[in-house]
Amino acid sequence: MDRRDFLKWTGVVGASAISSEARAGGKIDPDGPEFYGVLVDTTRCIGCRSCEVACGTENSMRIPDVKNDGALEKFRETDEKQWTVVNKFDTSKGDVYVKRQCMHCWQPACASACLTNAMKKTEIGPVTWNGDKCMGCRFCMLSCPFEMPKYEYDSWNPKVQKCSMCYQRTSVGGTPACVESCPTDAIIFGHKRELMEIARVRIYNHPDDYVHKVYGEYEAGGTGWLYLSAVPFEELGFRTDLGTTPYPEFTKDFLYSVPLVLLGVPALLSGLNLMANGAEDEDESEVYGE
Repeated sequence: MDRRDFLKWTGVVGASAISSEARAGGKIDPDGPEFYGVLVDTTRCIGCRSCEVACGTENSMRIPDVKNDGALEKFRETDEKQWTVVNKFDTSKGDVYVKRQCMHCWQPACASACLTNAMKKTEIGPVTWNGDKCMGCRFCMLSCPFEMPKYEYDSWNPKVQKCSMCYQRTSVGGTPACVESCPTDAIIFGHKRELMEIARVRIYNHPDDYVHKVYGEYEAGGTGWLYLSAVPFEELGFRTDLGTTPYPEFTKDFLYSVPLVLLGVPALLSGLNLMANGAEDEDESEVYGE
């Protein structure tokens, strides 16, 4: 490799880094299609956990024994075998049940942290994972402010697991299984504008029954899952320190540097090595008269 070819090679690396920066700082197209989301009214949830059973059945995952497992007696996180959980909270207004799952952020940190586009924000709203593209770096897990992506550490072929908002259903006009299974209409599926209208009307018509806030409207730039509550959200285990800035805005400078580290430095060292070997070959040719 001569110096001209080496410079071309490093130029390609730089271009790949720039494209990664564009992906990391990507904005939502205001003229694009409106994302789908889900509104959860915690005042209507009765803790039946039908959503957990429906999720497990639809996605061929763990199906909890809701009558006998006593799961509501302890706090649970989602895991690699269960994408949604319902927890019971002892609040200032009594017991409140809350369903948790991936929040499907409008500008997801997990997708912008993904170097291979395995984690992706789809055009209709759900954030999905493609195992054929994943390189196992788990940056998505580190970047998520809600700690939702989980990893199959015990599997010979590990996957990143999290709620996909039943993309296999919603992408063809269907409804998420958990929403379909709810007997009290505590979970509503629709476009965010419609869901926000429903939420605001409920707060307006029943001001004493709700905190005057919709969680997910602005948190971390806005999320696909929205929540109504009768008590302050911190009583329900929600993070209230996230701010309103989309998390990719915080990480785009870091992500711009990652390709340079992963690609630029090895490319530089390899190029220098090839150039050095070329110089050695020239010296040997001079010695042996070739």
